[in-house]
Amino acid sequence: MYVGTLSFDLLLGDVRSLKEKRSVVRPIVAELQRKYAVSAAETGDQDLHRRAEIGLAVVSGDTRHLTDVLDRCERLVAARPEVELLSVRRRLHSDEDD
Repeated sequence: MYVGTLSFDLLLGDVRSLKEKRSVVRPIVAELQRKYAVSAAETGDQDLHRRAEIGLAVVSGDTRHLTDVLDRCERLVAARPEVELLSVRRRLHSDEDD
């Protein structure tokens, strides 16, 4: 079994309140969940208006499938015009890791 995680550091566009921030972040999280069946959530920077951290995880028995899903998720977030992708942290874990 393999687990892959991504952590996105995002700069949001013209956002002036936490309510506006939620209206940008929630659709991204929902689309990731719907299109790729991953677990995704806003995982950091909740109190900042123009920054967001989105984390996601996916479990698979095949590393190629896992890498493909992570690549697709990364492309989806990078293509969103309302956010600037500042960085992505990717990790792959195996049940054999200690």
